[in-house]
Amino acid sequence: RKYDIKYSLDGGTLLGAVRHKGFIPWDDDIDVIMLREEYEKFYKVSKKELDKSRFFLQEYRTDIHYLFGYEKIRRKNTVFKRVGQEHLKQQGGIFIDIFVADNVPDDFILRRIHLFLCFLIRKGLYSEMGRKNADNTYMKTFYEFISFIPRNFWFLVRNIIADKCNKQKTELVRHMTHNYRKECRYGMPAECFEEFCELEFEGLEFKAFRNYDLYLKTLYGNYMELPPVEQRVSHLKVSEIKFPD
Repeated sequence: RKYDIKYSLDGGTLLGAVRHKGFIPWDDDIDVIMLREEYEKFYKVSKKELDKSRFFLQEYRTDIHYLFGYEKIRRKNTVFKRVGQEHLKQQGGIFIDIFVADNVPDDFILRRIHLFLCFLIRKGLYSEMGRKNADNTYMKTFYEFISFIPRNFWFLVRNIIADKCNKQKTELVRHMTHNYRKECRYGMPAECFEEFCELEFEGLEFKAFRNYDLYLKTLYGNYMELPPVEQRVSHLKVSEIKFPD
């Protein structure tokens, strides 16, 4: 707010704010999203404004072992280990996710090439985890092979694509390493990132897309309908968690 950095609650957090005015009861993480230009402002500001005694902005430039295509703010002096990620060398701890959105080409062919490149980047960054956690030997071998490609190569490719695509406005934007559902596999409506409002989340006010209805319908379909009881489960399997002393 101090620097007028435009962001929105995202994913299950945005859905929770709209449908539950807080956490979805079976959800257990927090997501926010912003355009690349806004995130770069945030990155610079965090160097002087973030309380480094308590928090750590984690991304490929701040953690040489970080393997995810999205950013996190970690709470220091905590432990949070996901099942299958215990072997990773990156800094751990309780977190919120920051998704950064980039423009998607409008051209029919370029849009499909962009989707394929996003797929490659996502698989490349996941390879260190996939070679241990994949469901079958074939996929483990596949991930083992591409895990030899340095993570900086994938971030370089992502940055080149993002820089080229962000030079002009487009109909769609997307976070490049998120696996969207089929109905919005190419991206989300860019118009949603133009106006923002305030939404209540657990008794506090946070920024959100003014047209959150369009965003959530695109992302989830009939988002106000609760899923079947058997699907109301956490998607994060945690092997160890420790809160601050």
